[in-house]
Amino acid sequence: MAQSRSIAILAVPGVQLLDVAGPLDVFAEANARSGQALYRPLLLASRAGELRCSAGIRLAPDGVAGRDDDARFDTLLVAGAPHAAELHPPPPLRDWLRRHARSARRYGSVCSGAYLLGAAGLLDGRRVATHWAEAERLARDYPAASVDADAIYVRDGKLRTAAGVTAGMDLALALVEEDHGHELARAVAAQLVMFFRRPGGQMSFSRHGEAAPAGRSALQEVQRWVAAHPAEDHSVPSLAMRAGLSPRHFARLFRSEVGMTPAAWVESSRVAAACRLLEEGHAAPKQVAALCGFADADTLRRAFRRHVGITPADYRRRHAA
Repeated sequence: MAQSRSIAILAVPGVQLLDVAGPLDVFAEANARSGQALYRPLLLASRAGELRCSAGIRLAPDGVAGRDDDARFDTLLVAGAPHAAELHPPPPLRDWLRRHARSARRYGSVCSGAYLLGAAGLLDGRRVATHWAEAERLARDYPAASVDADAIYVRDGKLRTAAGVTAGMDLALALVEEDHGHELARAVAAQLVMFFRRPGGQMSFSRHGEAAPAGRSALQEVQRWVAAHPAEDHSVPSLAMRAGLSPRHFARLFRSEVGMTPAAWVESSRVAAACRLLEEGHAAPKQVAALCGFADADTLRRAFRRHVGITPADYRRRHAA
């Protein structure tokens, strides 16, 4: 009989319910599919009392972090919450996280739970996944971490981190495969009607890659023109003329104030326009390419994969109205 592994999930008040329930359902299904108690789930609260989720549901935790310092966990995960970035875990909770991360076989987070690990210094020097909408702030708050805004989940040494919400289930499934092999993990995925390997990254579900106007007003005006007319000629000379600047000065100023070259910004804006057309579901890829300023469907496909992580056809299948 396989060894039973303890899976502790730490939750704060206002926790996202699916960050807790999703992974726990995956581990429970692994028990059911195998006919063994492969996993022993524990829900731990960051403080005493019942735990109210962001959805309003109340949970009864199995324990409180710090109450039983002799406890040892095979896996320790921290669930996210909509306000996690604003939390400032008290020193005792940070100490508890560090101690148990060291003693656990592996530790990690779901969604914005990464902020709590960051506060405990557990992300330093690591590659990390979190919800795409939190990636920029997490990277800013914890610059010693390398934040991957597109990854569904990341494994780096003992650390396991997942992107937003349902990606916690992808992470839990990966842990089941890690522990008990491909066949059991595939059976769990089939029973829960979820991808065994989710295609693409999380950026295909976001608007995070859309180019927003930045820099001084003359540059923002140029960017709005590009976004409104993606099929026009947007070479540096033509954009510089619209801004009333020399091409060389325009290119230098654009990169300094917007943070990327004019060509890179134009491509990202055209991909965003292509996303909107694909969501409408009417135009063929060749038409989408022409309407968005790409030379042909192949050029669109290559740019789309760079920015979104999947092909235009896959994006249409997922998002078309």
